[in-house]
Amino acid sequence: MDSLDRQIIKLTQAGLPLMPEPYQWLAQQLDISAEQLMRRLEKMKNDGIIRRIAAVPNHYKLGYRFNGMSVWNIEDAHIDRLGERIGRLDFVSHCYQRPRHLPEWPYNFFAMVHSTEQSGVERQVAEIAALLGDYNRGHEILYSTRILKKTGLRIR
Repeated sequence: MDSLDRQIIKLTQAGLPLMPEPYQWLAQQLDISAEQLMRRLEKMKNDGIIRRIAAVPNHYKLGYRFNGMSVWNIEDAHIDRLGERIGRLDFVSHCYQRPRHLPEWPYNFFAMVHSTEQSGVERQVAEIAALLGDYNRGHEILYSTRILKKTGLRIR
């Protein structure tokens, strides 16, 4: 990572500006072309310096008061294939695999869903359960009560 990469991160770490062409504006601030900025961002992503550039919504402000992390016990051999299917559902904001911590925690697959009402979350989780079928060896819904970490990389 060179000094220009550091400048790009510093300029974007609080979020992209809300305007029609944010990358053009950022490039102008750095005195480079938008194409050069995009190449740098892609390289930092490929090198693992940044994971992604994405919107980070505040679900509560958007009216989604029920945010449920569904946790699943799925045989590890099937996680990749099933995870891709679940991750493509339009109501799943993110999903991932994590290690089990037996005997207390048998769950190894997580899928976050959001709704304006609890019954909406329950319907979404039932749809995931139907897709998983016999691969679902148990699940729970953990409802969030507040927003936790919503920031990425920070450079001073």
